[in-house]
Amino acid sequence: MIKILFICHGNICRSPMCEFFMKNLVAEKGLSRDFHIASAATSTEEIWNGVGNPVYPPAKRKLAEHGIRCDGKRAVQLTSSDYAKYDYLIGMDSANIRNMHRMLGGDPEGKIYKLLSFAGSERDISDPWYTGDFDATYRDVKEGCEALLAHLLRNPARQ
Repeated sequence: MIKILFICHGNICRSPMCEFFMKNLVAEKGLSRDFHIASAATSTEEIWNGVGNPVYPPAKRKLAEHGIRCDGKRAVQLTSSDYAKYDYLIGMDSANIRNMHRMLGGDPEGKIYKLLSFAGSERDISDPWYTGDFDATYRDVKEGCEALLAHLLRNPARQ
């Protein structure tokens, strides 16, 4: 089983969009049993008294436009123990990557990636919290997740 954790700052927009897009993508290919996919935040800004906020409504609506549901998802924070639990820890932008390295104590096994690197780009996933452009974010998520799955199907070694 391939275990993937998508990570952004608050875990209410980009990383849950990736989590549920990727779950849908692998389900369409009949591969759901081969994957464990989740998402987390580097911050606690969307977590109050131990309870995470749900997916940001415009992000939820954008997924729903494409027939993808994310019901029940609430923000959670990345923990140091996640490094051992997951094969791929995938950040949305350069700040996420820096924070992930700090929070996880580095990356001795080479598990940390920026999502669009699988599509041959080092650009960040567009952050709709600041831009308001959920269409651009969805396009970035789609591009990155499709490239990630293609990479995993070509290179299934880390399982």
